[in-house]
Amino acid sequence: MLMKHSILAEISDSKVVAVIRGQNPEEAVQLSKGAIEGGIRAIELTYTTPQVDDVFRQLRNEDVLLGAGSVLDPETALHAILLGAKFIVSPHFNKGIAILCNRHGIPYMPGCMTIREMVEALEAGCDVLKLFPANQFDPSFIRSVNGPLPHARLMPTGGINLDNIEDWLEAGAVACGIGSDLNKEYQQGGFDAVVKLSEKYANKC
Repeated sequence: MLMKHSILAEISDSKVVAVIRGQNPEEAVQLSKGAIEGGIRAIELTYTTPQVDDVFRQLRNEDVLLGAGSVLDPETALHAILLGAKFIVSPHFNKGIAILCNRHGIPYMPGCMTIREMVEALEAGCDVLKLFPANQFDPSFIRSVNGPLPHARLMPTGGINLDNIEDWLEAGAVACGIGSDLNKEYQQGGFDAVVKLSEKYANKC
């Protein structure tokens, strides 16, 4: 199996991608390790986290699939890949990022909201599309998309929580991105709270 396809298979098997936005590197590491201990197997480290390169280095020996999020341009995508990112996520579609990721055999999951954006991303070789922000849609939207685009695989992110994640997965989501829930738990209860919440997500999937 090609590396790109094996990575996508891991994401599909995990069902949950923890989107980590830390106020500083230490917070991002704690959030990530809490999610990992709770059973989440895919971590997306966002480039909105200060000194995110330090976070990548501190997590490189963890038994987890590490990716990069909030990637806005090819230069940042290359930076993430050199740090060890196994998948790239952005809030929008960027053809330059798609070309770069295809060159390196790395999955690129761009944010899309419309059929036109999805078709453009699919034509550029994107196998999984990030439906963002997902809180603007109902889970049934996936079935609507799969009418004209039966091969499109979507990963809803934004507004996913314990109450609706099963609805999204049952509707056909390849996986779901979660983030704000983890941040709220960390602010309220620290590392242990993140572990417990992550266990709940892992058990849902």
